Amino acid sequence: MQGVWVTDWQPFEQLRLQELPLPEIGEREVLLRVAAAGVSFATSLVVQGKYQRKPPLPFVPGTEVAGTVARVGSQVTRFKPGDRVCAVLDWGGLAEYAAAKEVNCYGLPEAIDFPRAIAFTNSYATSAAALTWSHLLNVQPGQTLLVHGAAGGVGLAAVEIGKILGATVIATAGSEAKLAVAREHGADHLINYREREFRDEVLALTGGRGANAVYDPVGGEVFLQSLRCMAPEARIMPVGFAGGDIPNIPANLLLVKNLTVCGLNLGYYYGWSPQDMRYEFEDRMRATMQQLFDWCVAGKIKPRNGAIYPLADFQRAMADVLGRQAIGRVAVVM
Repeated sequence: MQGVWVTDWQPFEQLRLQELPLPEIGEREVLLRVAAAGVSFATSLVVQGKYQRKPPLPFVPGTEVAGTVARVGSQVTRFKPGDRVCAVLDWGGLAEYAAAKEVNCYGLPEAIDFPRAIAFTNSYATSAAALTWSHLLNVQPGQTLLVHGAAGGVGLAAVEIGKILGATVIATAGSEAKLAVAREHGADHLINYREREFRDEVLALTGGRGANAVYDPVGGEVFLQSLRCMAPEARIMPVGFAGGDIPNIPANLLLVKNLTVCGLNLGYYYGWSPQDMRYEFEDRMRATMQQLFDWCVAGKIKPRNGAIYPLADFQRAMADVLGRQAIGRVAVVM
C-alpha cells in the first residue's frame, strides 16, 4: 500500500509517500480500507515531535479516517467486512489501509460520504462536546455564543451546533469570504477581526452584557480580548492555538467577573493520554457521535470540505491548512 512515512521528526513538507506493508491488527481491531483521511494543524506538530503525544518512530501520521472494513479481529463484535465507518486512530491515517481499534470506530450512515465523514470524529465531536457537555460550555437556549475562527473545521461545526442549541451566534473570521460561509451555516452576526477589534462590537450586540460562552480555536490576543467582552459567569474554551500564540491568562479578569475557563482535549476520550480512558468513555462518545449523525441526516448540520486532494498531493492539503486558507475540513482521498 502507499502511505506517508515518518522515520524521524521533521517538517511536514519533507515527508514523502512510500510503499508500505499492510498494518497488522489485534483481536479487538479492524483493518480499514481508507477512502478519505483528514489533515490538521495538529498533524503538522505530531510529525515534528512538537505535539504533547509522540507516536513511536517510524509511523504513518493521521488520526481521522473514513472508509470500509476490510478485515476484523477475532474479538470484534460491532463490525464486519464491508461496513462503512469513520474512525479516530492513534496514528496511521494517511495511507491506503489503516488499523483501528473497534472502540474508536463508528458506523457511518449511507447518506454521509467519506470526505465529509472525516469531520465527525474531530471537528464536530470536539464542538459538540464543548457546547453540550455539562462541565464544559454547556450552551443553553437564549444565550450568546461567540465563535472565533468560524470558517475553520471546528468553528463551522460550533456555529451550526450553537444554532441547534438555540443560541445567538456571533462569528468572527479574518476575511469577508470566510464570514459569508459562517453566515451560510447559521451565524447571526459577523465580525471581521482583521479590520476591527471585536470586543466593542460584541458588547454592542449584547447590550453591553457580553457573550455567555466563547469558543476559541485561535488563541493569543483573540483569547485575551474575548475575556473583556464576556458576561458575568460566562465560560470560555481554548480549543487550539491556530494563531500561533498560547495566551497567559490574567486571573484577575476571571475573578472580577466570575469567569470560567474550560479545557477540552478530546484525545483524552479517544485514548490519547497516559491513562487510556477510551473504554471508560465509550458510551459517552458513541452517544455524541450518534447525535451528530442524526443531525446530519436530518439536514441540521452540513459538514463542509474546504478542499479534497488525492493522496499524492498530501503536501498541498497540509499547505491549505497551515496557510489558513481552508474553509471547512481538508480531505485526502485514496
